[in-house]
Amino acid sequence: MTSTTDAPTVRSAPAARLPSLTGLRWIAALLVFGFHAGTMRIIAEPDYKAVVDALFTLGLSGVQFFFVLSGFVLVWSARPGDSRRTFWRRRVAKIYPNHLVLWVAALLVAWWFADPVLPAVALENLLLLQAWDPRPGWFYSVNTVSWSLSCEFFFYLCLPLVLPLLRRARPALLWTLIVVLPLLILALWPAQQLVPEASRWWFTQVFPPVRSLEFWLGAVAAVLMRRGLWRGPGLTAASVIFVATWVAAAQWVRAELWTTLLAVAYLLVITAAADADVRGRRSPWRSRPLVWLGEVSFAFYLVHVLVMTSVLRWTGDWGTGFGGWRGPAVVLGFLLANLVLAGLLHRFVETPMMRRLAPRRPTHPPAVPRQRTPNADAPNADVPSVDAPTADATDGDAGSGRADNAQVGGGGRAKDRSTYADSR
Repeated sequence: MTSTTDAPTVRSAPAARLPSLTGLRWIAALLVFGFHAGTMRIIAEPDYKAVVDALFTLGLSGVQFFFVLSGFVLVWSARPGDSRRTFWRRRVAKIYPNHLVLWVAALLVAWWFADPVLPAVALENLLLLQAWDPRPGWFYSVNTVSWSLSCEFFFYLCLPLVLPLLRRARPALLWTLIVVLPLLILALWPAQQLVPEASRWWFTQVFPPVRSLEFWLGAVAAVLMRRGLWRGPGLTAASVIFVATWVAAAQWVRAELWTTLLAVAYLLVITAAADADVRGRRSPWRSRPLVWLGEVSFAFYLVHVLVMTSVLRWTGDWGTGFGGWRGPAVVLGFLLANLVLAGLLHRFVETPMMRRLAPRRPTHPPAVPRQRTPNADAPNADVPSVDAPTADATDGDAGSGRADNAQVGGGGRAKDRSTYADSR
């Protein structure tokens, strides 16, 4: 991005909408789905299974993408006038209704199959505290994927406390964090030797302070981009880097390096897609179908494991696999069924509860006069560059269930009113 040193800026201006990040959310959700479909051994045919393994070996890192993306978009769309209480209320309204519905559904499934569930485990999961508990069977409990929501709630608690410091930080410090945070992720592998062996997976994969490193990586990048200081490749180059990193990690790179390399690759794609939206450049990720898929990706993520495990157990096919073409057909059937359920959950729970519970933002924020800034690189100049559109960025709080295709006119001003749905 070009520097804003001598350019007029809009101080505290609303940020541009980022529909491409919504479309990318679906890709991340699909990676997680593919990983779980592979580990459940639904496909028994060796040749078909080899294809799934090759494509989705690193699919669990889709959660890592969500964490980086969450940090980026929440900082990108943050408004200085929002209080901490308003922010926390909005995030609870976004996350908790879907979680509660799936918590009840998971307990009903456990009752149906006569699976024992300790009341303390159920309560801990209900309150989204399970990621802090290293005991096996506790952090992956009830609806197992909700461990990531437990991490997210910790991120949400911290962000309003840390964001003022990031906004005042000098560019040199922010760039230092961009370098240091991936190195800290890498350092987790030797650091886990300090943890009892039974808790090492929990420490590196679940423990909220550890997973927050990915969140803060996205947050710091958003501060830099809001100031017009971000320097990164364009969307095409970032996509090539990501694909090359994915292939290299799956084939040749040691597992200890996966999370670090993918965190960097994800960050480059996220910032490049955001920059493409801001500048009105072409992006394959903001088409209407992809944006809709991204909007329902949170609900899809929450339902997919529970649906697949429940159906496979009910039919007696759990762990046996399906031979021939039936394996891929079953996976495709699960994909479609989960999409239908996710669409219903998004339409009838997530969207209306956001409208009912989240504090309302002004429909038309007051106009902010343009002014010249003698030094836009100053620590408090947390503003978009002058060529960025001033259409409001949103993290999904408005509860609009639909996003239109992004159509961008001259000068990079976005004409679409699509909503970026920040959801886990």
